[in-house]
Amino acid sequence: MNPAHLDLFRAVRRHGGMTKAAAALGIGQPHISRAIAQLEADLGFDLFVRGHGSASPTREGEAFAREVERTYAGLEQLRHAAREIREVGAGQLRIACQPSLARQVLPRAIRRLSVEHPALRVAVHVPSPDTIWSWVASGQCEIGLVRPRSGHTGVTGEPFLAVDAVCALPQHHALARKAVVTVQDLAGEALVAGAPGTFQDGIERLLAQAGIPPRFPFMAQYTAARCGLVAEGLGLAIVDPVPARALTDLPIVLRPFQPSLTIETALIRPAGRPPDQMAARLIAFLAEERDALIVDLAPKRR
Repeated sequence: MNPAHLDLFRAVRRHGGMTKAAAALGIGQPHISRAIAQLEADLGFDLFVRGHGSASPTREGEAFAREVERTYAGLEQLRHAAREIREVGAGQLRIACQPSLARQVLPRAIRRLSVEHPALRVAVHVPSPDTIWSWVASGQCEIGLVRPRSGHTGVTGEPFLAVDAVCALPQHHALARKAVVTVQDLAGEALVAGAPGTFQDGIERLLAQAGIPPRFPFMAQYTAARCGLVAEGLGLAIVDPVPARALTDLPIVLRPFQPSLTIETALIRPAGRPPDQMAARLIAFLAEERDALIVDLAPKRR
Protein backbone atom coordinates (compact mmCIF):
# COMPACT_ATOMS: atom_id res chain seq x y z
CA MET A 1 0.00 0.00 0.00
CA ASN A 2 1.15 3.49 -0.82
CA PRO A 3 1.46 5.54 2.42
CA ALA A 4 0.34 8.63 0.49
CA HIS A 5 -2.91 6.83 -0.35
CA LEU A 6 -3.47 6.19 3.35
CA ASP A 7 -3.00 9.89 4.08
CA LEU A 8 -5.63 10.73 1.45
CA PHE A 9 -7.98 8.06 2.82
CA ARG A 10 -7.79 9.68 6.25
CA ALA A 11 -8.39 13.11 4.72
CA VAL A 12 -11.50 11.97 2.81
CA ARG A 13 -12.90 10.32 5.92
CA ARG A 14 -12.13 13.38 8.05
CA HIS A 15 -13.69 15.89 5.63
CA GLY A 16 -16.60 13.71 4.54
CA GLY A 17 -15.94 13.82 0.81
CA MET A 18 -13.27 13.88 -1.87
CA THR A 19 -14.09 17.37 -3.08
CA LYS A 20 -13.89 18.79 0.46
CA ALA A 21 -10.67 16.91 1.13
CA ALA A 22 -9.17 18.21 -2.11
CA ALA A 23 -10.08 21.78 -1.18
CA ALA A 24 -8.60 21.39 2.30
CA LEU A 25 -5.37 19.90 0.96
CA GLY A 26 -5.09 22.23 -2.01
CA ILE A 27 -4.88 19.46 -4.59
CA GLY A 28 -7.12 18.32 -7.43
CA GLN A 29 -10.14 16.16 -6.70
CA PRO A 30 -9.35 13.71 -9.55
CA HIS A 31 -5.99 12.98 -7.94
CA ILE A 32 -7.74 11.96 -4.70
CA SER A 33 -10.33 9.89 -6.58
CA ARG A 34 -7.63 7.95 -8.41
CA ALA A 35 -5.68 7.38 -5.18
CA ILE A 36 -8.73 6.05 -3.31
CA ALA A 37 -9.66 3.82 -6.26
CA GLN A 38 -6.13 2.40 -6.32
CA LEU A 39 -6.22 1.81 -2.57
CA GLU A 40 -9.55 0.00 -2.87
CA ALA A 41 -8.09 -2.14 -5.65
CA ASP A 42 -5.10 -2.99 -3.47
CA LEU A 43 -7.35 -3.90 -0.53
CA GLY A 44 -10.01 -5.77 -2.48
CA PHE A 45 -13.02 -3.94 -0.99
CA ASP A 46 -14.77 -0.58 -1.21
CA LEU A 47 -13.85 2.03 1.36
CA PHE A 48 -16.58 4.61 0.65
CA VAL A 49 -20.11 4.89 -0.60
CA ARG A 50 -19.99 7.80 -3.04
CA GLY A 51 -22.77 10.38 -3.07
CA HIS A 52 -23.30 13.83 -4.52
CA GLY A 53 -20.23 15.62 -3.19
CA SER A 54 -19.88 13.27 -0.23
CA ALA A 55 -18.26 9.96 0.64
CA SER A 56 -19.41 7.84 3.58
CA PRO A 57 -17.25 4.96 4.82
CA THR A 58 -18.53 1.43 4.23
CA ARG A 59 -18.48 -1.07 7.11
CA GLU A 60 -15.23 -2.37 5.71
CA GLY A 61 -13.98 1.21 5.40
CA GLU A 62 -14.73 1.90 9.07
CA ALA A 63 -12.96 -1.30 10.15
CA PHE A 64 -9.96 -0.41 7.99
CA ALA A 65 -9.95 3.15 9.36
CA ARG A 66 -9.61 1.84 12.93
CA GLU A 67 -6.51 -0.11 11.96
CA VAL A 68 -5.09 2.86 10.09
CA GLU A 69 -5.53 5.09 13.15
CA ARG A 70 -3.73 2.54 15.32
CA THR A 71 -0.85 2.58 12.85
CA TYR A 72 -0.70 6.37 12.85
CA ALA A 73 -0.79 6.40 16.66
CA GLY A 74 2.30 4.19 16.58
CA LEU A 75 3.99 6.55 14.15
CA GLU A 76 3.20 9.47 16.43
CA GLN A 77 4.81 7.56 19.29
CA LEU A 78 7.91 7.10 17.14
CA ARG A 79 7.97 10.84 16.43
CA HIS A 80 7.69 11.53 20.15
CA ALA A 81 10.54 9.10 20.86
CA ALA A 82 12.67 10.74 18.16
CA ARG A 83 11.97 14.16 19.65
CA GLU A 84 13.05 12.94 23.10
CA ILE A 85 16.23 11.44 21.65
CA ARG A 86 17.01 14.76 19.95
CA GLU A 87 16.40 16.72 23.15
CA VAL A 88 18.28 14.37 25.46
CA GLY A 89 21.02 13.70 22.96
CA ALA A 90 22.82 17.04 23.31
CA GLY A 91 25.85 16.64 25.51
CA GLN A 92 28.86 14.45 25.97
CA LEU A 93 27.42 13.33 29.33
CA ARG A 94 23.66 13.07 29.72
CA ILE A 95 22.24 13.05 33.24
CA ALA A 96 18.65 12.80 34.45
CA CYS A 97 18.23 14.01 38.02
CA GLN A 98 15.43 14.48 40.51
CA PRO A 99 14.89 18.10 41.65
CA SER A 100 16.26 17.65 45.18
CA LEU A 101 19.82 17.01 43.93
CA ALA A 102 19.72 19.17 40.81
CA ARG A 103 20.25 22.43 42.69
CA GLN A 104 23.60 21.85 44.42
CA VAL A 105 24.94 18.29 44.62
CA LEU A 106 24.92 17.61 40.88
CA PRO A 107 26.08 21.10 39.76
CA ARG A 108 28.98 21.01 42.22
CA ALA A 109 30.10 17.60 40.94
CA ILE A 110 29.87 18.84 37.35
CA ARG A 111 31.92 21.94 38.20
CA ARG A 112 34.68 19.78 39.64
CA LEU A 113 34.66 17.56 36.55
CA SER A 114 34.77 20.61 34.26
CA VAL A 115 37.94 21.82 36.02
CA GLU A 116 39.61 18.59 35.00
CA HIS A 117 38.07 18.61 31.51
CA PRO A 118 37.52 22.22 30.31
CA ALA A 119 35.99 21.03 27.02
CA LEU A 120 33.38 18.99 28.87
CA ARG A 121 29.83 19.07 27.50
CA VAL A 122 27.01 17.99 29.80
CA ALA A 123 23.24 17.86 29.38
CA VAL A 124 21.25 17.90 32.64
CA HIS A 125 17.56 17.00 32.61
CA VAL A 126 15.08 17.15 35.50
CA PRO A 127 12.08 15.15 34.26
CA SER A 128 9.54 13.00 36.12
CA PRO A 129 10.78 9.87 37.97
CA ASP A 130 9.21 7.56 35.37
CA THR A 131 11.04 9.43 32.62
CA ILE A 132 14.37 9.20 34.46
CA TRP A 133 14.02 5.43 34.70
CA SER A 134 12.93 5.20 31.06
CA TRP A 135 15.74 7.38 29.69
CA VAL A 136 18.43 5.50 31.60
CA ALA A 137 17.00 2.09 30.67
CA SER A 138 17.00 3.07 26.98
CA GLY A 139 20.54 4.45 27.17
CA GLN A 140 19.46 8.03 26.48
CA CYS A 141 21.12 9.07 29.74
CA GLU A 142 24.32 7.67 31.23
CA ILE A 143 23.43 8.53 34.84
CA GLY A 144 20.15 8.87 36.71
CA LEU A 145 19.54 10.12 40.25
CA VAL A 146 16.05 9.06 41.22
CA ARG A 147 13.81 7.58 43.90
CA PRO A 148 14.08 3.78 43.99
CA ARG A 149 11.24 1.75 42.54
CA SER A 150 10.70 -1.84 41.48
CA GLY A 151 9.65 -3.33 38.19
CA HIS A 152 12.12 -1.54 35.91
CA THR A 153 14.48 -3.52 33.70
CA GLY A 154 17.47 -2.41 31.66
CA VAL A 155 19.14 -0.52 34.52
CA THR A 156 21.72 -1.24 37.17
CA GLY A 157 21.61 0.80 40.33
CA GLU A 158 22.97 1.33 43.79
CA PRO A 159 21.88 3.28 46.87
CA PHE A 160 23.16 6.84 46.67
CA LEU A 161 21.60 8.88 49.49
CA ALA A 162 19.29 8.28 52.44
CA VAL A 163 17.99 11.17 54.56
CA ASP A 164 15.28 11.40 57.20
CA ALA A 165 12.19 13.42 56.35
CA VAL A 166 11.45 16.59 58.29
CA CYS A 167 8.23 18.40 59.12
CA ALA A 168 7.69 21.80 57.49
CA LEU A 169 5.54 24.19 59.52
CA PRO A 170 4.45 27.82 59.23
CA GLN A 171 6.88 30.00 61.17
CA HIS A 172 4.43 30.91 63.92
CA HIS A 173 2.68 27.55 64.22
CA ALA A 174 2.39 26.23 67.80
CA LEU A 175 4.36 23.09 66.90
CA ALA A 176 7.29 25.23 65.74
CA ARG A 177 8.26 25.60 69.41
CA LYS A 178 8.95 21.86 69.64
CA ALA A 179 12.40 20.43 68.98
CA VAL A 180 10.90 17.35 67.34
CA VAL A 181 7.49 16.87 65.73
CA THR A 182 5.96 13.41 66.18
CA VAL A 183 3.27 11.69 64.19
CA GLN A 184 0.95 12.10 67.20
CA ASP A 185 1.39 15.89 66.89
CA LEU A 186 -0.25 15.70 63.46
CA ALA A 187 -3.64 14.73 64.90
CA GLY A 188 -6.22 17.27 63.74
CA GLU A 189 -3.74 19.09 61.50
CA ALA A 190 -4.30 19.70 57.80
CA LEU A 191 -1.47 18.14 55.79
CA VAL A 192 -0.08 18.79 52.33
CA ALA A 193 0.33 15.46 50.54
CA GLY A 194 3.08 14.53 48.14
CA ALA A 195 2.55 12.80 44.83
CA PRO A 196 1.31 9.20 45.04
CA GLY A 197 4.20 6.84 45.62
CA THR A 198 6.35 5.13 48.20
CA PHE A 199 7.04 8.25 50.29
CA GLN A 200 3.42 9.36 50.51
CA ASP A 201 2.39 5.77 51.27
CA GLY A 202 4.88 5.79 54.15
CA ILE A 203 3.34 8.94 55.65
CA GLU A 204 -0.16 7.53 55.42
CA ARG A 205 1.01 4.25 56.94
CA LEU A 206 2.46 6.08 59.98
CA LEU A 207 -0.79 7.99 60.43
CA ALA A 208 -2.80 4.77 60.24
CA GLN A 209 -0.53 3.05 62.79
CA ALA A 210 -1.04 6.00 65.15
CA GLY A 211 -4.81 5.88 64.66
CA ILE A 212 -4.87 9.40 63.15
CA PRO A 213 -7.44 10.05 60.42
CA PRO A 214 -5.57 11.56 57.45
CA ARG A 215 -6.45 15.10 56.37
CA PHE A 216 -4.84 15.94 53.03
CA PRO A 217 -6.83 18.84 51.51
CA PHE A 218 -3.88 19.79 49.29
CA MET A 219 -1.32 17.88 47.22
CA ALA A 220 1.87 19.01 45.48
CA GLN A 221 4.41 16.83 43.74
CA TYR A 222 7.61 18.60 44.69
CA THR A 223 8.99 19.78 48.03
CA ALA A 224 9.21 23.45 46.99
CA ALA A 225 5.52 23.52 46.11
CA ARG A 226 4.53 21.75 49.34
CA CYS A 227 6.57 24.19 51.39
CA GLY A 228 4.99 27.08 49.50
CA LEU A 229 1.55 25.86 50.58
CA VAL A 230 2.82 25.48 54.15
CA ALA A 231 4.08 29.07 54.07
CA GLU A 232 0.56 30.21 53.21
CA GLY A 233 -0.81 28.47 56.31
CA LEU A 234 -2.61 25.75 54.37
CA GLY A 235 -1.18 22.85 56.36
CA LEU A 236 1.93 21.02 57.49
CA ALA A 237 4.06 18.81 55.26
CA ILE A 238 6.52 15.97 55.70
CA VAL A 239 9.28 16.75 53.22
CA ASP A 240 12.79 16.03 51.97
CA PRO A 241 15.21 18.22 53.99
CA VAL A 242 17.67 18.62 51.08
CA PRO A 243 15.51 20.93 48.91
CA ALA A 244 13.47 22.25 51.85
CA ARG A 245 16.39 23.83 53.67
CA ALA A 246 17.26 25.87 50.56
CA LEU A 247 13.89 27.68 50.70
CA THR A 248 15.19 30.38 53.03
CA ASP A 249 12.87 32.99 51.59
CA LEU A 250 9.77 31.21 52.89
CA PRO A 251 8.36 31.87 56.39
CA ILE A 252 8.59 28.22 57.42
CA VAL A 253 10.58 26.19 59.93
CA LEU A 254 11.81 22.62 59.61
CA ARG A 255 11.76 20.21 62.52
CA PRO A 256 12.95 16.60 62.79
CA PHE A 257 10.08 14.15 62.44
CA GLN A 258 9.50 10.97 64.45
CA PRO A 259 9.20 8.10 63.85
CA SER A 260 11.86 8.51 61.21
CA LEU A 261 10.80 8.22 57.59
CA THR A 262 13.74 7.62 55.29
CA ILE A 263 13.88 9.19 51.84
CA GLU A 264 16.13 7.24 49.51
CA THR A 265 17.81 8.15 46.24
CA ALA A 266 19.40 5.65 43.87
CA LEU A 267 22.10 6.19 41.27
CA ILE A 268 21.17 4.23 38.17
CA ARG A 269 22.95 3.48 34.89
CA PRO A 270 22.08 1.50 31.76
CA ALA A 271 22.47 -2.22 32.43
CA GLY A 272 25.29 -4.09 30.72
CA ARG A 273 27.20 -0.93 29.87
CA PRO A 274 29.98 0.06 32.29
CA PRO A 275 30.38 3.83 32.70
CA ASP A 276 33.05 5.39 30.53
CA GLN A 277 35.92 7.29 32.12
CA MET A 278 34.06 10.62 32.21
CA ALA A 279 30.89 9.14 33.73
CA ALA A 280 32.91 7.18 36.30
CA ARG A 281 34.75 10.36 37.32
CA LEU A 282 31.49 12.25 37.70
CA ILE A 283 30.06 9.43 39.84
CA ALA A 284 33.11 9.72 42.11
CA PHE A 285 32.58 13.49 42.48
CA LEU A 286 28.88 12.91 43.15
CA ALA A 287 29.78 10.55 45.99
CA GLU A 288 32.09 13.15 47.54
CA GLU A 289 29.45 15.88 47.27
CA ARG A 290 26.91 13.49 48.77
CA ASP A 291 29.18 12.82 51.73
CA ALA A 292 29.65 16.56 52.27
CA LEU A 293 25.87 17.02 52.19
CA ILE A 294 25.38 14.32 54.83
CA VAL A 295 27.85 16.06 57.13
CA ASP A 296 26.07 19.37 56.53
CA LEU A 297 22.69 17.85 57.35
CA ALA A 298 23.80 16.01 60.47
CA PRO A 299 23.30 18.86 63.03
CA LYS A 300 19.79 19.48 61.71
CA ARG A 301 18.88 15.82 62.12
CA ARG A 302 19.70 15.47 65.82
